[in-house]
Amino acid sequence: METIKHRTVKVNGVNLHVAESGEGPLVLLIHGFPELWYTWRHQILGLAALGFRAVAPDLRGYGDSDAPAAADAYTALHVVGDLVGLLDAVAAEGEEKAFVVAHDVGAQMAWYLCLLRPDRVKALVSLSLPWVPRNPGMKPLDGYRAAYGDDYYMCRFQEPGEIEAQFAEMGTRRVLEGVLTYRIPGPLFLVKGKGFGHPVDDPVVLPSWLTQKDVDYYVDKFEKKGFTGGINYYRNMNRNWELMAPWDGAQVKVPVKFIVGELDLVYHMPGVKDFIHKGGFKKMVPLLEEVVVMEGVAHFLNQERPQDTTQHIYDFLSKF
Repeated sequence: METIKHRTVKVNGVNLHVAESGEGPLVLLIHGFPELWYTWRHQILGLAALGFRAVAPDLRGYGDSDAPAAADAYTALHVVGDLVGLLDAVAAEGEEKAFVVAHDVGAQMAWYLCLLRPDRVKALVSLSLPWVPRNPGMKPLDGYRAAYGDDYYMCRFQEPGEIEAQFAEMGTRRVLEGVLTYRIPGPLFLVKGKGFGHPVDDPVVLPSWLTQKDVDYYVDKFEKKGFTGGINYYRNMNRNWELMAPWDGAQVKVPVKFIVGELDLVYHMPGVKDFIHKGGFKKMVPLLEEVVVMEGVAHFLNQERPQDTTQHIYDFLSKF
């Protein structure tokens, strides 16, 4: 049986912790918020057993990787720089392109990687988040505030220290349990004094796919590192909008498979279903080959349905 090995790689001025297993074509697995390499624990071993080399970093700001203090050190250009540096460091000799599999905010970073450096990506499997074309007439956070108001979670993340104080009051374990078990197919609001759609003192019943051991691992890492690094990705949304102006309207030209849970809050954002299913997605990503909607599954699909997710990934990557 394959085992997961760990090491630290210095790239782009930061030390990234990396988990890896297997031999064969390189698959880079990029996590979202509030996650770690650990979100891919099932896929790392599954893909290794199927003949791939799976590599999953803790992104900058997370887990055992470095967390720069400045919020503006978490732009898309910083993170894409990390990912390119990581590919340089871990790729086999002559292996210029890698497969990329990504989820949530990690998927957003993967889309930027594909847009900016398609020469390094053989194919992308994006979980939860489709490519979101830049709206030249409105910054992202202005759009979210207009649609949902100031209590929408991305808006609540903007003021430095504010949401961290609320999370500290709630407790790291309660925050992580609340996010990881969130299954409401609608916008996530973080109202002061309330949890994730229910009072903070209500007990959280863990689903079968998320064990106490799993939660303990996340809690240990986030108690040591804090949430600020991960939240800083959201604090750069408008900055990324500014930085990406030169690529306004540009297509993403790598082969793509997109997988989303039927109950995923992203899938239920205004206009997203129509964009995915009525031609907009394909127009912006001309090499989009397949869209999969997993019935009865919420946002953390790679953990909720690990075997199905690994099979979907394998079926696509084995075409190349």
